[in-house]
Parts: sequence; structure tokens; C-alpha cells
Amino acid sequence: MPSKPKATKDTSKAAAGDNKKETKGKASGKNTKEDAAEGSSTGKALKPATAINARHILCEKHSRKEEAVTKLKEGAKFDDVAREFSEDKARQGGSLGWKTRGALDAAFEKAAYDLEPSTTANPKFVEVKTGHGYHVIMVEGRR
Repeated sequence: MPSKPKATKDTSKAAAGDNKKETKGKASGKNTKEDAAEGSSTGKALKPATAINARHILCEKHSRKEEAVTKLKEGAKFDDVAREFSEDKARQGGSLGWKTRGALDAAFEKAAYDLEPSTTANPKFVEVKTGHGYHVIMVEGRR
């Protein structure tokens, strides 16, 4: 029993230190919707874009999306995870190609345009739910 209060004390210290991380995002080194929005307000604002080159993983069930996110956190390439987990017909590693503003679902578009470009080998991604299901989105380019 004496170890229980000690663990509680250690846990509270860890929780206090990790609290900021938890509110910023779920994946270290990866961007979530909150990180993307926060990045634009901290001086790292993205230049306005009229089009983005996007990839996504679409899952009908939240649990399947979480499996995909876990794989990404473990270091898997985005396109490989998209081929394995995405439930849409885009079997090209989740590639949607270049999309202009207004061509995508509003929630998807807002999240994607707030996201900083990255590579499939080291993706920065965001998770969003739309009427189509649960998406994990990454952006490869902006113009």
C-alpha cells in the first residue's frame, strides 16, 4: 500500500508535465487538428493556398481509424497504411491529387488546408470526421 501514494505523486507529476502534450495532439511529431490550428497562430503561419495535394485514409469505423493511426505512430509510411486500411476506392496510397478550395467536404477542407505539408515517410497528419466517415489526412504540397 505505501507504494500507491508514491505512484499517485509520480503520476500527478507526469500528468502535469504531459498535460500540455495531451491537449496539443495524440501523436508526438505528428500534427493533429489542434496542432495545425495552433501552428498558424504562433508565427509559423502557412502561406494561403488555392490548392493542396492531399492523401487520406477513410474508415467507416472509429476503431479501424485508430488502428491506422497507431501504425502511423509506429513509423509506417502513410501510403502503405492507406492501402491497408482505407475503405474508399482510392488504392493509390490514399492519394486524392490536387484539390482546389471548395472541391472537398467543408470539415475535411478546413483541416487539410490548416495542415503543413509533409512526406509519406514522415507524415504530419490530422484526424477528422465527416459524413463519409473518419479520415486521417496528410498534405504533400500546397500552391
